[in-house]
Formats: sequence, structure tokens, C-alpha cells
Amino acid sequence: MKKYLLLLCVNLTVVLSEFTTEDCWVLGYNKANLLCSSCDQLSRFNLAILKDHCKECCHPDETSTADKKYAKGVLEVCTCKFGVYPQIQAFIKSDRPAKFPNLQIKYIRGLDPIIKLYDKDGFLKETVAIEKWNTDSVE
Repeated sequence: MKKYLLLLCVNLTVVLSEFTTEDCWVLGYNKANLLCSSCDQLSRFNLAILKDHCKECCHPDETSTADKKYAKGVLEVCTCKFGVYPQIQAFIKSDRPAKFPNLQIKYIRGLDPIIKLYDKDGFLKETVAIEKWNTDSVE
């Protein structure tokens, strides 16, 4: 009986936990820019079997236009992608990052540009793909 109870607890933990960015990448999903509304469309293409994993890797669609503020941001980018994303290169090479003391720039090989946003306690709150980022809109 204890064995089955332990198995049930382990299974519940697995079911209730959200996949990490790396888990999603292995499954073929980019957690940074996957919207949950996309997962809802899978059944239209006879791909309902993928829906559960997709839902573990997606972000809810934005319905609010209210500005959100975060205590810290980490811009992750690969210099090898500067040719594809000149606006990211322009931002990094300009004086603009100095205007944001809580912004850290990390260079990660092969990564498309993303920004990770953290709350005041250092917990990751949001990961945003910024390949279509307009540097003039950063405040």
C-alpha cells in the first residue's frame, strides 16, 4: 500500500509541475514565445496528442495592456546572431544599457535573443522572445 501511495505522490508531482525551458526545448517547443492559444489549435490539425506537453510550455495570451514593472532583467543573446538581429546589436553597443542599472547582458552561444524578467525576490516571472524588438520602445 505504501508503495502505491508513494507512486501516486510522485505521479502527482510530475503532473502538477511545469516544464523548464530546457525540457520544452527537448520536446521541440520554444517556451519563450509559445502562446497557449497556439496549443489550443493543435486539435484542428489532428495533433491533440501534443496538447498536454504544449500546455506545460506555453504562456497565457496577454489580455491586459497594463504596463508591468520588474526589478531585474537579463538579456540573453549570442553575438553570432547580431547579423540577423541588428536592432539588438544596436541596443547593446549603444549607451542605452547603461541607463538600466538592473539590466544584465549575458552572451549564450547560439541563442536567439530573449529577456528574462525577475521580481524583487529574484524569482523568474517572465521570459520574452525579443526577435522583433523595437529598441526605441524600451523604457
